[in-house]
Amino acid sequence: MMATVQSPPRALIADDQPDIVEALRLLLKGEGYQIETVNSPPAVLESLRASEWDLLLLDLNYARDTTSGREGLDLLAQVRKFDQLLPVVLMTAWGSVELAVEAMQLGGSDFVLKPWENKRLLSTLRTQIEKGQIARRTRRIAQLEMMRQSREFEETREIQSGLLPSTIPEVPGYQIAAEWQAARSVTGDYFDVLHLGEGKVAMCIADVAGKGIPAAMVMSNLQAAIRASIDDSLSTDQLCSRVNRMMCDNLAPGKFITFFYCILDSRDGTLAYTNAGHNPPILIRRDGERLRLKEGGAVLGALPDWMYESGRARLGAGDRLLLFTDGLIEARSPADEEFGEARLLGLLNDNRELSSGQLKANIVNALAEFNAGALQDDLTFIVVAAPS
Repeated sequence: MMATVQSPPRALIADDQPDIVEALRLLLKGEGYQIETVNSPPAVLESLRASEWDLLLLDLNYARDTTSGREGLDLLAQVRKFDQLLPVVLMTAWGSVELAVEAMQLGGSDFVLKPWENKRLLSTLRTQIEKGQIARRTRRIAQLEMMRQSREFEETREIQSGLLPSTIPEVPGYQIAAEWQAARSVTGDYFDVLHLGEGKVAMCIADVAGKGIPAAMVMSNLQAAIRASIDDSLSTDQLCSRVNRMMCDNLAPGKFITFFYCILDSRDGTLAYTNAGHNPPILIRRDGERLRLKEGGAVLGALPDWMYESGRARLGAGDRLLLFTDGLIEARSPADEEFGEARLLGLLNDNRELSSGQLKANIVNALAEFNAGALQDDLTFIVVAAPS
C-alpha cells in the first residue's frame, strides 16, 4: 500500500520585531514548515484572504501598542470573523493572567510568553495544527453530508411532487383549485382529485403525523393505497376502512394519518364523505350559513377494525367548499399569534362569491401577509366552487 505523503505545515508569522521574526523563521524552517512573515495587522488579514494556512503565530503588540496587547486582541477578533477554525497561537512579552484569559475568550488557541522555550513552542504548534486539521476535516465531512442530504431531499421532493395531481380534473359546472406548499423540502401533506366517471369526482386530503422524509414516505404509501382502492362501487366509509387496514399494517406504532375523503356528484351536487380524524372541511352557503363536515371516525393507521361512517351534504348554487390541513389555521405571525379558524371563517365569508381560483389566491395572500411568508407547517387546501 502506498504511504500518504503529507504536505509541510504552512505557518503565517505575524510580528513587527525583525529579530523575533528571524528566530521563529529559522526554528520553524528547521522543522520543515512553509513560512510567510508579516509585520502589521492589515498584512495579516491580507495574507489570510490570499492563502489557506495551517497556523497563525500572532504577536499581540505592534507599533501603535507596545505593551497592552489591545491591538493584537482586536486583530484576533477580526481573524475569527474571517476563519473560526484557524489555529491561532498568541505571543507577547507583556503577559498577564487577565490578558491570557481575554485572548482565549476571543478565540485564541494557545498562549506563549516571550522569550519562549523552543521545545515547548514546537510542541504547542504541532498540537494546535493537529487540532485545526481535525476540525477542518470534521467541517468538510459535515458539509459533504449536508450536500448529500440536500440532494436526497430534492430528489424526494421531486418524487413526491410527482405523486400529486399535475392538473385538476374538470367537473361539469364546478370549479376546483388546490394549493400545496411544503414548510420543508418534503411534506406529509397529501391531496388528490380523481375522476370516477358519470359526472362524479373523488377528492381527498390528508396530513401524516411527523415531518421530513419519514412523513413523506408514509404519504407515498397512502397515495398508493388510495389509488389502488378507489372504485366507483366503494362508498366513502368502505374506502376509508380498506385504506385504514393497509395503513395499520404499514405504520410504526404511534404514527397515524388524518384523512378526509369525499365523492361529489356534479349531476345533483350531492357530496358523500367520510372524515377520519381530519380538520372538518367548511361548506359555506351562498347566504353565509356554514356547515362542518365531521362524520366519519378515527384517524387512519391506529385501529385496524374501526367501522367508519359516511355523511352527506349538498352543494347548492353559489356554495363554496374548503378542505384544508392544520398548517392553514395553525400558521403563526411574527408576534406568535395563530391564524386560527375564526380568521379563516371570516375570510371565507368575505370572499364566498369569488371563483375557486380567486378564493385560493386570496387565502394564500392573506396567510403570507399574516405570517410574513414564513411557513411553520405544511400547507394544503382544496377549494370547490359550485355553479351559481
